[in-house]
Amino acid sequence: MSLVIHLITIGGGLPLIMAVLLLMVIAIIIDRTWFFHRIIGAGRAIEHDLRETDCRNGEALKNVANRYENTLQARLVLATLNLRNEPVSMLSQHLEEEIMWAMPRLDRFIWLLDTAVTLAPLFGLFGTIIGMIDTFNVLGNSSQAIKATGGIADALVSTGMGLFIAIISIIALNYFNKKLRLTVHQLELIRLTIVNRIQSEGRANTGRQSHKPATAEEISGSPVPVDEAYVAEGAYS
Repeated sequence: MSLVIHLITIGGGLPLIMAVLLLMVIAIIIDRTWFFHRIIGAGRAIEHDLRETDCRNGEALKNVANRYENTLQARLVLATLNLRNEPVSMLSQHLEEEIMWAMPRLDRFIWLLDTAVTLAPLFGLFGTIIGMIDTFNVLGNSSQAIKATGGIADALVSTGMGLFIAIISIIALNYFNKKLRLTVHQLELIRLTIVNRIQSEGRANTGRQSHKPATAEEISGSPVPVDEAYVAEGAYS
């Protein structure tokens, strides 16, 4: 305990600040890891369900949304449920709007990792400089010159802490940036899947209606046109 207090004192109190920064980085890593694990897993399941679902069927869409409630992808399904009878272009714009609203939740706390990557080494360097100043003051007294080497080693602990925090932060930052891109790709894929399914199903319904064969009632009740010129020619032949 006395060693920890000594290191904090020689670093001008900055090692204590860096310890708090390290705890913050660890907390963000745990939170974002669980968040992306849950969101990406739900996205894969929703992608599979939407391929097997009639996107114009309100009850089927509602079942998919309820199965994955409280996820970002479910918000796209709910938006589709409310706007499935609108034109496809309008539906696509509304789904794009939902994706934009979801972006703040996706990159929450990511900026803190980016800040820690830059700030932690600076804190460490500053703490080392403070420790080195005290060490050089000791060098001014020849009777205590031997203690200077120990003071230099203690001062470098702050630099090591700062670099350690920066290394952890940059690895986590790159990992979560990859997960962020994957989640946005999933949201765009779900949007395109919904729009394409609704558009193709609408065209299929229109085609079935336009090519519907005439019924027996329609055939028997409609007059058959007769070429009068042909009848007259046949009468006088």
